[in-house]
Amino acid sequence: MDWNRIEGNWNEVKGKVKQNWAKLTDDDLTAINGRRDELEGRLQKRYGYAKDQARKDVDDWFSTLP
Repeated sequence: MDWNRIEGNWNEVKGKVKQNWAKLTDDDLTAINGRRDELEGRLQKRYGYAKDQARKDVDDWFSTLP
């Protein structure tokens, strides 16, 4: 799966995002709208991650998707 498919199927994928990062609110998920940079930014805000940590977490999560 490539990131474009996540953007296109955001309504289906956001449940998996919420399972992985429970601190993200529904408003966060709406604002993210499938954009990787926005997801990383929201993770930095909600979890206090550094930019590199947010990128790594997203990469790790992304690699587990079918």
